Amino acid sequence: MDRPGRLLLLSELCVRNVAYDVSLSRSLLTWKRLASSPVYRPFRPMLYVERCRQHHWCCAEVTFTCPDGVLCQNWVSSIREQLASISARPRNLLVYINPYGGKRQGKRIYEQKVAPLFAKAEISTHVIVTDYANHARDHLKTDADLSKVDGVVCVGGDGMFSEIIHGLVWRTQIDNGVDPNCPDEDLSPCSLRIGIIPAGSTDCICFATIGTNDPVTSALHIIVGDSQPMDVCSVHHHNMFLRYSVSLLGYGFYGDMLTDSERKRWMGLARYDISGLKMFLTHHYYEGTVSYLPARGIIGTPRDAGRCRYGCAVCQHNGQIQSERAEKYKTNEDSECADDGEWRTIRGKFLAINAASMSCACPRSPKGLSPAAHLADGTTDLILVRKCSRFNFLRHLLRHTNKDDQFDLAFVEVHRVVRFRFTPRYCQSDSDLELDLLENGKRQIFSQICRDHPACGCTRTNSSWNCDGEILTHTAIDVRVHCRLIKLFARGIEEPQVFADLSNPCVI
Repeated sequence: MDRPGRLLLLSELCVRNVAYDVSLSRSLLTWKRLASSPVYRPFRPMLYVERCRQHHWCCAEVTFTCPDGVLCQNWVSSIREQLASISARPRNLLVYINPYGGKRQGKRIYEQKVAPLFAKAEISTHVIVTDYANHARDHLKTDADLSKVDGVVCVGGDGMFSEIIHGLVWRTQIDNGVDPNCPDEDLSPCSLRIGIIPAGSTDCICFATIGTNDPVTSALHIIVGDSQPMDVCSVHHHNMFLRYSVSLLGYGFYGDMLTDSERKRWMGLARYDISGLKMFLTHHYYEGTVSYLPARGIIGTPRDAGRCRYGCAVCQHNGQIQSERAEKYKTNEDSECADDGEWRTIRGKFLAINAASMSCACPRSPKGLSPAAHLADGTTDLILVRKCSRFNFLRHLLRHTNKDDQFDLAFVEVHRVVRFRFTPRYCQSDSDLELDLLENGKRQIFSQICRDHPACGCTRTNSSWNCDGEILTHTAIDVRVHCRLIKLFARGIEEPQVFADLSNPCVI
């Protein structure tokens, strides 16, 4: 028999609903022995996971006694055998903590809520508290020994997650001999899963993958060993790599809002509200050309009533199609053939151009920018908001917070695409610029001079791209979706019925 206090871990974990008996077959997360007795052997409570309120998981406990020492030892041996045979659950994790993100609570959240759970699950961790911006990215690119870990965990917000993505994806491409600067290259998928302990301002990634930004729930998904594939967009300017994106690429309204909010960081989280109001009142529009490659042979549209959930059939079907198509073109020397479709072009004046690779739901926008977007179907939803009145644009923005269809407006269009390119009007050819000058004369020249001074009434020439909360250095970009490039310690959002039906125990 093990000494008192020894932790024994089960191979699989059962999620039980509140106030009902625990299923003994696969229900235990940990087992701790309390004392010895010649007659019976009580144990400290065995910890397991149960669903509490919507999308939240929590630890619960139950105590068992065993009158037979031989039977007790058999239980212990059986549990150890199961643990040894399960590869999905992580044993060693590399943890990065951003102490400055959100409300600066990342370190406290990890130490008080997450580290004790990892210790009970006998997960070894190597913890690095980041000292500067992109510390985690740079460490993953060059210094981290990834052969000794089963996953990478970030404690912070969406910005910290973006750092991990850039470091891990870049490292994977270099190790596999892939040129990240070539927009036509098929990127190699990352083998390590990524865990997110939310401690940021919006935590969009957590809301899209598990339905909540609760740190304990995220930690339990990591302990269980859940796996959720996710698409990643690569963003290039000509043949130069700029960034990866997993949630939102926004030009116009969202790009201007981010640019303005960066000057107001001293205001804290209130800067987003102030900058959003300012950009709405300013009401800038931008001219340019959008070319996109529609997704072919897929199921689902951006205006579907269904949502991406645990076991999503759309992700499974479309992801399989995209994977087969990519495999088909691996041996094709003509990279242009890999586009496998006809490009379509739209020119106009836009208040906003957004590409949502997931719903982008958060507390401020419960439905998100594109409610029917999917995590792992190999596509992104391209949303074009044409020039309109302030009143109509306000109608569009308000529909992000209610149940109305935000795409059911004459000045809004949405397309599900696998690739798109954007060229601002004033980055087009010299012949186009000369034609514009002939048409508009001195008014156009004056607009170029005073574009940084909106008070004069002239329209700003270009906006900036908001790429997952970071400003891109170029406006002319080429965006390509890479299907299931990364995997998270998550499972997708579970249906509300799972949490509402308390009489039906559910096994993970």
